Amino acid sequence: MGGFEIMFLMVFVLIFGMILVMIVRGIGEWGKNNRSPRLDVSATVVSKRTHTMRNQNHTSSSSYYVTFQVESGDRMEFEVDGSDYGLLVQGDIGKLSFQGTRYLGFERS
Repeated sequence: MGGFEIMFLMVFVLIFGMILVMIVRGIGEWGKNNRSPRLDVSATVVSKRTHTMRNQNHTSSSSYYVTFQVESGDRMEFEVDGSDYGLLVQGDIGKLSFQGTRYLGFERS
């Protein structure tokens, strides 16, 4: 094997390893969320943000995040879908439903 083949193999193994780690972490978080209790708590929307990623084909995808503050003063950020993001306004008060790190919904009071 020449230098190019060894370098190609190393890059391939590194990329494959990173993908494998991401899959294992995702499955672990999914399982942890499924084992967590579903909670409904009083909360206030304190902030919203988006994260937009563009690829080489000039297309983009956006992720939407909302931070809630619960009665204890703790803050939690959840990824939400675009329709929930559009309906939530900073200062909204209501019941936050979640399971582990999984956002389930928010109902204004």
